[in-house]
Amino acid sequence: QLQLAESGGGLVHPGGSLRLSCTLSAPPRGYYTIGWFRQAPGKEREGISCISSRNGSTYTDSVKGRFTISRDNAKNTMYLQMNNLKPEDTAVYYCNARMIYDNNRNYWGQGTQVTVSS
Repeated sequence: QLQLAESGGGLVHPGGSLRLSCTLSAPPRGYYTIGWFRQAPGKEREGISCISSRNGSTYTDSVKGRFTISRDNAKNTMYLQMNNLKPEDTAVYYCNARMIYDNNRNYWGQGTQVTVSS
């Protein structure tokens, strides 16, 4: 069973930065995507960014130009650099890995809280 471990959340002032990390317990065996979702209180979980094993990346409009997704294959780790954070970015952030080669099987991290407040 693949496991995802997240870290890096916290409290930051508006305009500040945070970097989230997500480490996979093992390297995937085929084509996959890995990305970040977030869920704010009272709202549905939304996808904000993902990167495929073929290195294409996407972002939802609300984070374009502020967030950058990257990964280190040698460490089985993905990162989300978040700059110019806004109060509306406050949410629990979840790491997701989807194994395309394995019938789109999904794996989730436990979530990490990001709070943007003055």
